[in-house]
Amino acid sequence: MYKSEEAAHLREEFWTAFGRYMNPVPSSEGLKINWINYRTTFKDVNFRMDASGQSASISISLEHSDEGMRALYFQQFEMVKPFLQEALAEEWEWQRNSFATGKEISRIYKELPDCSIFNKDDWPRLISFFKPRIIALDRFWEDARYSFEALR
Repeated sequence: MYKSEEAAHLREEFWTAFGRYMNPVPSSEGLKINWINYRTTFKDVNFRMDASGQSASISISLEHSDEGMRALYFQQFEMVKPFLQEALAEEWEWQRNSFATGKEISRIYKELPDCSIFNKDDWPRLISFFKPRIIALDRFWEDARYSFEALR
């Protein structure tokens, strides 16, 4: 088991390495982008990449504090689901109600089990998991974001 400082250092080291690896990759609009802290420009719609000692996940996290608004965002994603699935080229899990960091959220996600951010031998698998999915989310969001404008 790692001490908290060691664990924090390994997390930082992984995300720094991933950021460097992704740095030359432009957004779907051809612009420089911070892939690790992807900004959708919608306050309550986030693309999140997480890795722990047991698994990794990438998600569209809907975090509006108002349950009704969160439900509207989720319904809007359901309406554009065919376009999302086409961009991702795989099925993702859909959770209307979930909890993260002590608050209720909705999320659409894909998980990679049996891997650890603390094992450097797993880092190539983690990078291979995150890279195509965050790029696909960016490609999807370039067009889909306009269908969410009325919810701002």
